[in-house]
Amino acid sequence: MSAIENLEIIEKKTLDAISKKATLEELDQLRITVVGKKGSLTQILRSMGTLSAEERPLVGKRANEVREKIEAALLTKKEELAAKELSERIEASALDISLPGRSRPQGHAHVISQIVKEVEEIFIGLGYTVEDGPYVETEYYNFTSLNAPKDHPSRSPRDTFYVVDPTVAHPKEEIDTRKNIISDVLLRTQTSPVQMRTMEKQCPPIYMISPGLVFRPDTPDANHLPQFTQIEGLVIDKGITFGDLRGTLDHMTRALFGNDRRTRYRPHFFPFTEPSCEIDVSCGVCGGKGCRFCNHAGWLEILGAGLVDPNVLQNAGIDPNVYSGFAFGMGAERIAALRYNLPDLRLLTTGDMRFLEQF
Repeated sequence: MSAIENLEIIEKKTLDAISKKATLEELDQLRITVVGKKGSLTQILRSMGTLSAEERPLVGKRANEVREKIEAALLTKKEELAAKELSERIEASALDISLPGRSRPQGHAHVISQIVKEVEEIFIGLGYTVEDGPYVETEYYNFTSLNAPKDHPSRSPRDTFYVVDPTVAHPKEEIDTRKNIISDVLLRTQTSPVQMRTMEKQCPPIYMISPGLVFRPDTPDANHLPQFTQIEGLVIDKGITFGDLRGTLDHMTRALFGNDRRTRYRPHFFPFTEPSCEIDVSCGVCGGKGCRFCNHAGWLEILGAGLVDPNVLQNAGIDPNVYSGFAFGMGAERIAALRYNLPDLRLLTTGDMRFLEQF
């Protein structure tokens, strides 16, 4: 059999085999068998040197024609099989767009975080700054600097989480040489230490609020939590009066609870303010007429406040003969309870999404 006849047979069989291949793997194996390094067509091309001078041009021309036809057929079939496989993969992984998609529920800020942010925005709009401080404080900043006497009930280990027990003698007392006192360490019971630290580092005028967590060894119940969020405010400037305090807190109360809510100021005692008062807001359930929610009083207590005691100003190095101010403090959890008529503060800490998703 001549070389030309052999080429005709290879061309016919290869083109016929290409048309029958069903996968890219089978097609590639056929390509190697025919035009690979050891393929049947390649062997004919390598044997060209054994042909006579008359046969060589004819065989070479025909061999190139056969090679071009086979390679073109291989490429066409490869594209066809690749498109088919892609279509099959797409069909296998296709989504039924007639069904609703599976979407993850979008989260939102906790109701307490919402209250804190809202209060911050109210006071930032009045020109106040938002200050922060450490959770672990010294007894000086938490009590002494704020005019709380040594025998004040709030300084008892029963009412404060002490890291260093003040009732036990210290083998090595930590002496604050500037204040000449023992600095017992505790978890802050209020954010008032932030006010003192701000007064020490910043010259008046001072307009600030200090939201943050505070800690007290209270048994959790409907009205108490051992950890809650307190928001305190402080103003120090020349000529500050009780009228400034009342105007500021009336504005805040109406912004939080609505313009129809009334406020009431009752005399009270706090060591760090003089005079001191507690502020009530008219009950939103009964409109001040009296109901079970407000114990039929028509009023709900929301915060404590007063003019800054001169001793506190002196402890911060501020002359009380030149400057005066007012301070106030409230619990964000209590504001949320009064605003949304919640019967139990513990609802805010359980993490029950059925409850939290309402806000």
